[in-house]
Amino acid sequence: MSRIAYDPVKDRFANIIRKFRFLRTLFYKLLDLFFLRSWYVRDILREYGSELDRQGEWKLLDAGSGFGQYDRFILDEFRNVKVKAIDVKADYLRDSRHYFEQAIRENRIDFQQEDLLELDYPEKFNFVICIDVLEHIEEDRTVMQNVYQALKPGGYFLMHSPSIYSEEDADGDDSFVDEHARVGYSEDDIAEKLESSGFELTDVAYTYGSKGHLAWELLIKYPMLWLTNMKLWALPLMAIYYVFTLPVGLVLMALDLRDENEQGTGIYALARKVN
Repeated sequence: MSRIAYDPVKDRFANIIRKFRFLRTLFYKLLDLFFLRSWYVRDILREYGSELDRQGEWKLLDAGSGFGQYDRFILDEFRNVKVKAIDVKADYLRDSRHYFEQAIRENRIDFQQEDLLELDYPEKFNFVICIDVLEHIEEDRTVMQNVYQALKPGGYFLMHSPSIYSEEDADGDDSFVDEHARVGYSEDDIAEKLESSGFELTDVAYTYGSKGHLAWELLIKYPMLWLTNMKLWALPLMAIYYVFTLPVGLVLMALDLRDENEQGTGIYALARKVN
């Protein structure tokens, strides 16, 4: 089976969408539609962010903002939020800054290059998100401790990552896990690390259970493998493929969101800074 190296794929997408604002907007919508982790993250943000938004101005830190798709959702969903988006990749931040200056035209978001291991924002934020980032960082406890310090008392930390069961996604291809400092987390592992960093655990659950994982294979994994060897003339075949598989995949993801998965290839945790 062909190898999938995800960071180079993401860099190729970045090169495409940076040229046209409408492509980046479309790209965000596709990420939200096709990636189940976005369904989970947006669902939790709606539940907890709505209460914060009713209380007036609040601050959110996107710790590892990547393409900025969650920042677009957050600014659209909540009127009283101010976002600080940080990442280690200067080119991603430059592209996001340019896009948001044109598309949002509101002074509610700031982009800055930061290393999460050196994060120093004492008690500044009401909410921190860290989506599919911690698996890349060996010293993840340090990041959690820094996030704890960055939160105001009562603030929330939401993370998502591959789980310990995600190694099966490699199917003998080490390129998937080579990009990670660890395969992933178990519920016990992430709970212990968060609690030892001072957090009170609110919720932890596996994502991409049997239904969600099948949807990921149908909509993401196999199409990415095929695209690595596909000629331009074959692209219409991909469109036909999605006509049949997209409805099935969306139903599977909706069911996964409602399931209590005993295991899954993803995991999220929501924790709170009590004092």
